[in-house]
Amino acid sequence: MRSAGPYNSGGNASFHVPSPPLRTMSTSNKKIRVAIIGTGAFAEVCHIPGLQTHPAAEVVAVYGRRLEVARALADKFGIRHATDDFESLCADPEIDAVTIASANVVHAAQAIAALKHGKHVFCEKPLAMTAAEAREMAEIARTSGKVHQVAFTFRYNYGIRELRRRIAAGDIGKPFFSRIQYDRWDGLAAGWTSSWREKKEFAGAGMLFDLGSHLFDIGHHVLGPIDKVIGYTHVVPREAPDKVTGVLSAVETDDMVNAWIRHADGLRGQFFISRVTPPFAQLGYLEIVGDQGALKAALSRGGVDFLKASSPGMPEWMDLELPPEAADGTPHALGIMMRSFVDACLRGSIDPTLDASFDDGLAAQLAMSALLESEQSDRWTHLGDVS
Repeated sequence: MRSAGPYNSGGNASFHVPSPPLRTMSTSNKKIRVAIIGTGAFAEVCHIPGLQTHPAAEVVAVYGRRLEVARALADKFGIRHATDDFESLCADPEIDAVTIASANVVHAAQAIAALKHGKHVFCEKPLAMTAAEAREMAEIARTSGKVHQVAFTFRYNYGIRELRRRIAAGDIGKPFFSRIQYDRWDGLAAGWTSSWREKKEFAGAGMLFDLGSHLFDIGHHVLGPIDKVIGYTHVVPREAPDKVTGVLSAVETDDMVNAWIRHADGLRGQFFISRVTPPFAQLGYLEIVGDQGALKAALSRGGVDFLKASSPGMPEWMDLELPPEAADGTPHALGIMMRSFVDACLRGSIDPTLDASFDDGLAAQLAMSALLESEQSDRWTHLGDVS
């Protein structure tokens, strides 16, 4: 159980009212009609069920490269239309918005096509395969007049929201350092299988794009723009069976990433992520250290959602109060994120204090590209220098 004790990093007790739960905004009878692009696991566990919990959203279609797979997914959730014709779906005037849950390699083409057809677009991370693609996507999104949002789930955890509020309020004084540790054994476990995510042609990168995109974004979101990075990636040489065909093939994408970060204001940070090392802690965490104390928040889909505090005078980590919903043990951040997209469509704009735009997706893409360039040069790489 979380303690309800007050916390002030300067040593004086003061009560802070926790951020309220995210509520769905009130609406009229207007419905946002959404099509799902992609039939993978995240469409099934996040996009569709999350959208269907919003009273103003109606999921009207599912697109997949294989019509029978799209039809099966549509039937599972009571969605009336399934198709393998992407262009016709984008051109359909009855559709207001699309969510993109497809392989990384097609994000750019699909998002640009949907924006040019006047659709609001929610896109999975990473935004693109390259910085150049991400720049084009952000530019088109900016001029489209439509909502453009990226699936950076960690922003929607209650602990992260409250951590960000407390840092802005000065609870830990002036922040000077951030760190993230997020590792697990999955990639070496018996029975682990590969998919498109392990092929550079379709994924671009492994842990860097899959999780590193989240981490560069949360650093930017909480602490401000990133100036430069240095780091490396690593692949453990091995083969793995394809999860569909069972055929053995080489794992091509990175298993481990170490990154060091400097923000525009001089604040330093680091993160380590891996799918081939023993877990350091329960899932992952974001830790921000200031000259008067530190805050630590969970990084998850919501199943683990906490906020803790430490200070020089009280070094043991202490639980801070969050809304009751934070302890429900469910991946609540997913539903909150998808409902937030519907609310943005109803307003005609995202909530910049919470949601991530394509410009935020571009910022994360530039940081990842800078890390890859630094790996080749063995030098710090400025994001502004990324080609």
